[in-house]
Parts: sequence; C-alpha cells; structure tokens
Amino acid sequence: MHSDASNFQLNSHLSTLASIHKIYHTLHRLVNMDSNLTEDVGPETHGTACCSRAMPPRKKRRPTAGDDLSAKKSRQDNVYRKQETLQIQEAKAFSSKRCLEWFYEYAGCDDVVGPEGMEKFCEDIGVEPENVVMLVLAWKLDAQSMGYFTLQEWLKGMGSLQCDSNEKLRNSLDYLRSVLNEATSFKLIYRYAFDFAREKDQRSLDLNTAKCMLGLLLGKTWPLFPVFNQFLEQSKYKVINKDQWCNVLEFSRTITLDLSNYDEDGAWPVLLDEFVEWYKDREMS
Repeated sequence: MHSDASNFQLNSHLSTLASIHKIYHTLHRLVNMDSNLTEDVGPETHGTACCSRAMPPRKKRRPTAGDDLSAKKSRQDNVYRKQETLQIQEAKAFSSKRCLEWFYEYAGCDDVVGPEGMEKFCEDIGVEPENVVMLVLAWKLDAQSMGYFTLQEWLKGMGSLQCDSNEKLRNSLDYLRSVLNEATSFKLIYRYAFDFAREKDQRSLDLNTAKCMLGLLLGKTWPLFPVFNQFLEQSKYKVINKDQWCNVLEFSRTITLDLSNYDEDGAWPVLLDEFVEWYKDREMS
C-alpha cells in the first residue's frame, strides 16, 4: 500500500513536470515566432506607411537681406553693361555733330581749314602734308583747292568715310592707301590731281608743281620717271596742259622701258615725242 501510494505520487509529480516543460516550450516557441514576425514585417510595414503618407508641401524660403542686395547688384550690373554697350555703339557710329566739332578744331572761327590748320591736322593724324595719302583724302573730300578743306567738303567727305575723329581717320589710312592699287581709282585720282594742284585762274599746271605731283603719283611705280623728270628740267616747257598730263600716265602704263613699242606716228603729244627722241640720243651718246 505504501509502495502504491509512493508510485502514484511520483507519477503525479512527473506528469506535472512534463506539463510544465511542455508549457515552457510552447511559450518559448510563441515568443520566437512573435520576434521573427516583428523583424520581417516591421521595417517593410514602416516603409510602406512612410510612403503611403502624403509629403507635406514645401515651404518657400523667404529671401534674406543678402539675397535682396545680390539681386539689386545684379540688376545694376546689367544696367551698367547696357550703358557701356550703348556708349561703345555710339562711339563707333558716325556723328555729324562730332564731325563738325572736329572740323572747327582746325578751322577755328572760319568755315575752312587753311594751311596752318592743315599742318596741325596732318601732325595729329601722323601723316606728312606731302604724303600721297593726303591727295587721296582730298580726292575723297572732293576738295577744290590744294591746302584747304571747306566745311561742306569736310562733312561730305568724312561722312562718306564714316570718320568723325582723328582716331577713326588714322584707322582708315591703310584703306586710303589701298585705293591707289586699283587701276580705275588711280586714274581718277591722277586726273583729279591736275585740277586740284593748278591755280584756278590757269588752264595749265606750272612745271615745278607738275614735277612734284608726277613724283608723288608715279615716282615709285614708273621706272622711267627719274629720266623723264630730267628731261622736263632741261626742256623748254614751263607748264603742262591737261592733255599732256593725261598722256604721261598712259605712256607710263603702256610703253616698255626700252621704248621699243613707242609709235612716233601715234596720237602722242609732241612733249612725249621729244622725250623719246631725247632719251634715245642720250642712250646712244
């Protein structure tokens, strides 16, 4: 009896321990499952929740005092740049008013630039008065008297050149020189030089003036000019008329250096017939 009671108590005790152990393992498994569920689902659920919420509207940043100053400075810089651009454009553009003021720098109280003003003008543009480019400039101005530029000639001629200052004219000197390289323009300038240089009450050009003008126009391009100049110096001629003047240019362009293609029976003026005869006699002696 005692043994049976003891076995019953032992079995009861073991059954209780087994139940407790089973409950423990069940609880432990549940805890682990809950933990795994939290780890697997929590972040994704959190991310989904964050994404599902609408983003709040972005507030505009209020401009600070520094921003206002920077914007104001930028506007001022734009205004200054526009003003500078306009000033540059105005400086480049031809101005009749500026051209008129420029004229009176050399004319003084008169309406014509005379010899004194012309000398200062040549000095300011860096050109000698006897330079051929001054003859080209006079031709561009259609000046009627050597050593003088009238107000009307100045405004019309400088306007055609778009020059209203010494600087602009200096920048145009190369262009004026280049005009001499064009045959048609050179011929016009050559013919113009005769009327420009002669005394207005005379139909012909005095010999000394003619030699100077010929030297200016042909001295560097016609190899026979030094010999022709010698001929004029020892000749009987005191003046050169317009026909003789124009034929000298044609002679210089068409007759060879040895004069072999010169036709004595051609329509050349007597002046050139005498030059050819004098030159051949000189070569033979």
